[in-house]
Amino acid sequence: MNAAALLNKHRIADSFSRAALTYDAAAELQRQIGHQLLESLPDTRPDRVLDLGSGTGYFTPLLRQRYGASNLLSLDLAQGMLAYARQHRPDANAAWICGDAEALPLAGDSLDLIFSSLAIQWCEQPARLFAEVARVLRPGGRFMVATLGPDTLHELRDAWAAVDSDMHVNRFLAREPLLASVPANLQLRAFSTENRVLRYSQLRQLTSELKGIGAHNMNQGQPTGLTGKARVQGFRAAYEQHRDAQGLLPATYQVYYLHLQKD
Repeated sequence: MNAAALLNKHRIADSFSRAALTYDAAAELQRQIGHQLLESLPDTRPDRVLDLGSGTGYFTPLLRQRYGASNLLSLDLAQGMLAYARQHRPDANAAWICGDAEALPLAGDSLDLIFSSLAIQWCEQPARLFAEVARVLRPGGRFMVATLGPDTLHELRDAWAAVDSDMHVNRFLAREPLLASVPANLQLRAFSTENRVLRYSQLRQLTSELKGIGAHNMNQGQPTGLTGKARVQGFRAAYEQHRDAQGLLPATYQVYYLHLQKD
């Protein structure tokens, strides 16, 4: 991994660590998506379950409720998130691990199920992520995923594009390049897409929410230095063009749901 990529990972970890105390209050959409993913989990009795990108540990008790006898592991890149989870959602039979999804600190063929809700979109090398998933899953093991597609926050991106050519909004992989990163020994069992649209009376509600969950712009090529007042005003005016018939500002999240199974 090059130095620029490493710096990016550190920034992601730092951003989400700082958001640990505010994340749950701002993450209603994230909870809804995670609950939908939970509903799709297999009715099996896995020995070892991993919550990949576990964040504040919101889904730890829910996974425990579903898989009461399982050995539950919660892994996140952000140490601050893990500390919050251990304090606020303790589980005597769970383990919290600080680690990178692209270099999992786990033995091969050691997991039966991986649950991952809105985490893998932050991975810089999806082929490396899926290779690691295939390595740690046992034969027949499943990877259940919710992640974000490229149309996510397109209103925000369009509004900034009317002002300058800098990259202000996180960009995520489309279906084709994402699935092209999956190795041959991980079979795609199901794939679905949905758009969830949040609506706000004021633009600052959206930007404050994004700050609250730590979802800042992580892409390389983002603008550096101060954003000029005129550009900010132009951005706000451009976003106003998206205001709907009810007088609200939409923010679209494109969600991908994947079910992968190891041969």
